[in-house]
Amino acid sequence: MSLDPKIASALAGISTATVTTVLLKKGLRNVWMRGTRPLRAGQPRIVGRAFTLRFVPAREDLATPQSWSSPKSTRAAIEAMPAGCIAVVDAMRTTDAGIFGDILCARMAKRGVAGLVTDGVVRDVAGVLGTRLPVWCQGVAAPPSVAGMTFVDWQQPIGCGGVAVFPDDVVVVDDDGAVVVPAALLDDVVAVAAEQEHLEAWIMQQVEEGAALPGLYPPNEANKARFAEERQRLT
Repeated sequence: MSLDPKIASALAGISTATVTTVLLKKGLRNVWMRGTRPLRAGQPRIVGRAFTLRFVPAREDLATPQSWSSPKSTRAAIEAMPAGCIAVVDAMRTTDAGIFGDILCARMAKRGVAGLVTDGVVRDVAGVLGTRLPVWCQGVAAPPSVAGMTFVDWQQPIGCGGVAVFPDDVVVVDDDGAVVVPAALLDDVVAVAAEQEHLEAWIMQQVEEGAALPGLYPPNEANKARFAEERQRLT
């Protein structure tokens, strides 16, 4: 299912920090995927539906170069990825074998995949950077995936960076890493997060003008009223 362009546009203007705060208020504490750091400085904030891939520990009869031609392979998974999705890969936080290299990332970019998020690492880093595919990961390693992992399937529930991610959940990624928004909470999170961003921008303005933090962050009733009044004047 593709993501509503209006929802995608709204989330693209909301930081992962704000998204985590909104989800925390709804009782969800474990939504930030550990180890998902931008491979290149200055990558854009991206938003998309999660397309999940799953690795398990390597088993010598399955984790072989021949497995790359199997119907259940990372190559086949890439061909199933819809444009605009974010590939979210459970690599079990493995850091000594790269899940994807330059050729696979180039194919993903060609298919219009929005980005790659993994708690593992990539290989052929110069080539991966050359594809311009936005990547969030733990770093780089020269060995291929089969040196440490067995690929098993795609579009199943996974754990990435210690976070449960289900197919079609929405992922927001920026310089602070990757956050998952459960699909069922999407509309509510967007509405609340957008208002939170406006409020925090107003608070920052007050701080720059010399205001003290107590009663401002978080705002007391008087400051909430001031914010609401100024918002009303601007709309």
